[in-house]
Amino acid sequence: MSDAVSVSTETLTGAAELRRFLHGLPGVDQVGAEERAARLATRSIKKSAKAEAIDLAIAMVDLTTLEGADTPGKVRALCAKAIHPDPADASVPKVAAICVYSDLVAEAVRALEGSGVGVASVATSFPSGRAPLDAKLADTRRAVEDGAAEIDMVIDRGAFLSGDYAKVHDEIVAIKAECGEAHLKVILETGELVTYDNVRRASWLAMMAGADFIKTSTGKVSPAATLPVTLVMLEAVRDFRSRTGRQVGVKPAGGIRTTKDAIKYLVLVNETAGPDWLTPEWFRLGASSLLNDLLMQRRKLATGVYSGPDYFTLD
Repeated sequence: MSDAVSVSTETLTGAAELRRFLHGLPGVDQVGAEERAARLATRSIKKSAKAEAIDLAIAMVDLTTLEGADTPGKVRALCAKAIHPDPADASVPKVAAICVYSDLVAEAVRALEGSGVGVASVATSFPSGRAPLDAKLADTRRAVEDGAAEIDMVIDRGAFLSGDYAKVHDEIVAIKAECGEAHLKVILETGELVTYDNVRRASWLAMMAGADFIKTSTGKVSPAATLPVTLVMLEAVRDFRSRTGRQVGVKPAGGIRTTKDAIKYLVLVNETAGPDWLTPEWFRLGASSLLNDLLMQRRKLATGVYSGPDYFTLD
């Protein structure tokens, strides 16, 4: 690593030092990252391991509804599914969390009371991130006061891409302070960051500012989550823990629709960051349609036949 990278993150006090540190991070070998992600995606697993992987993936799902047409009734129905994904099979694990807009947090909290399923709220002018800091703080404050245990914030990509790393850093710090006991997931919107080097820099920037999780995407921009981008982020959290002793979670979101997709991500986590990240505490799958496919594949393993397409509720 360069001398810039050897600087302790705690000693960075100015914009120039922050820029020097981030640009001193080792560059990402694009071809190597894509080849490694593709190679890991071809790994096959045994039937018994697949059953365990499906249950783990279910437990890692942030079941999400982020549409302008969302209603309290839709949120309550989604919460019921989060607690009992398959009402006919009590052995199916509940999901990790429900993710909703901030004005629907209170509804989700009431519906999930005592269930152990968390409530996450997108805040900070999701999905664009383009709002004054006061508005972002107010959005976060409302969600936390209404009971959100997790806040998913979006960074100002315009500031990041123009090199104003200090603005992005300071906004994350401010939002983190507003979160109180709630965990902060920082959405990088990697589809707009253009390069893997930018993904690495944004990952480190978010972690240095206090992120509890780094998240690929809002799901509103294409491309959303990809295996190579998630590989770069997993390497970042692994190296950050090695440097600082603090573990940070990762959440790919958007475009993860099938059980095969989910298992590819679990393999990637195990082989890149290691088994310490293979828990819902440190890895999440942001998805709306993934859960149904996991349930269908789980029932296929148990019974040998697929359920009808209308067996599970639509999200």
